[in-house]
Amino acid sequence: MTDRPGLFDPVLARGDARAAVADDAWVAALLEVESALAQAAADVGTLARADADAITDACREPVDAAALGAESASSGNPVVPLVARLRGRLDGDAASGVHRGATSQDVVDTAAMLVARRAVTAITADLRAAADAAAGLAAAHRDRPAAGRTLLQQAAPITAGLRFAGWCSGLDAAADALAAWRPAVQLGGAVGTLAAFDGHGQTIRAALARRLDLAEPLLAWHTERGRIAELAGLLGRAGAAVGSVSTDLVLLAQTEVGEVREDVPGRGGSSTLPHKRNPVAAVSARAAAIAAPGLVASVLTGASLHEHERAAGPWHAEWRPLTELLRTVGSGASWLADAVGHLAVDPDRVAGSLDVTGGLLLAEQATTGLRARLGHAAAKDLVTTAAATAQDEGRPFAEVLADAVGGDVGALLDPAGAVGEATALVDDFLRSRETERSGARPIDREERT
Repeated sequence: MTDRPGLFDPVLARGDARAAVADDAWVAALLEVESALAQAAADVGTLARADADAITDACREPVDAAALGAESASSGNPVVPLVARLRGRLDGDAASGVHRGATSQDVVDTAAMLVARRAVTAITADLRAAADAAAGLAAAHRDRPAAGRTLLQQAAPITAGLRFAGWCSGLDAAADALAAWRPAVQLGGAVGTLAAFDGHGQTIRAALARRLDLAEPLLAWHTERGRIAELAGLLGRAGAAVGSVSTDLVLLAQTEVGEVREDVPGRGGSSTLPHKRNPVAAVSARAAAIAAPGLVASVLTGASLHEHERAAGPWHAEWRPLTELLRTVGSGASWLADAVGHLAVDPDRVAGSLDVTGGLLLAEQATTGLRARLGHAAAKDLVTTAAATAQDEGRPFAEVLADAVGGDVGALLDPAGAVGEATALVDDFLRSRETERSGARPIDREERT
């Protein structure tokens, strides 16, 4: 059973990360840790295997998340009432073996690692799906000239393929960074000394780490929250990658531009405007990216203020924003995979954008083409004057430039000749990406050339 979706969840909590961080998933993770802790104690001989198995069986019985949450108010965390419930289901040594030696933060932190790992797996998969879709677009449009824009103004030609390759590169990097994150077990007891384990704490900790497939730190990290801060930063990076691509998408899908659209029948309608076809997936991905930095800041604020051996408040303050951050970035990644996966490129509108400025987009190319004939300074002055004249007089730049040079300027203003090494860059990137994904040795620059 998973939590019932809220009113805004289909838009703001899309994808598999939502289920991974749901209340029921958190409770399941807490139970998984308590079960593994008992089994780890049995592994090293401090608890009878039969008692550990009884505890594991008790952990398999359902626990209502809402009721557990209500009961946690008196102790400040959900582990205290959870342990009471488990002990109430057992007798004798099995009952006393529940949670033996651990503190509540050990269980919550370790459960957080399990919850985060599952959510990160979902987020990484969606980022990779979006990156793969972008790579496909890069290959399909590798040499299609397009308007390059800086500061939201047309600047110089690129290729549509180079833009899509840039999307892919950012998404790949964010996914790779998240995939490399290694969650760790938490087990230190009340103040990190493992005192309540009767000299077996380190061996039980190692067994617990093995059972949960988590890294084993040498010390408890109750107040050293670098792992949480690192995770928040990686999620922030992923959100930034999602935000960059989704922002490009909504800008390119504007009516006045129309270079791309989300090709999903029945999606994008307006409550009042029959003609609207809004880029819903990109808009929703961007909404997640906008929300993510505030959540990152909340997690980092809590992670930076833990005091002494166990914190009074900062630890508790991490739970909700970390959960929301995983859910939000997961939603953005899921929506972006949908958006890029269903993206349709309009070749005519891409070509049309090159003509919007009447040839001014090719001013740099014209300067380069005239350099050999006039010298750099003279060529730059001539083209700068021609561009200003075209803008001031409302005349086509090509016409003004032709008058200035006294001849045909078609070759100077050919967009295909103004994209530099864009096509080679796309090919290089896609070849390297495929090599790395196949597990082969990356190709170095000398080999590429």
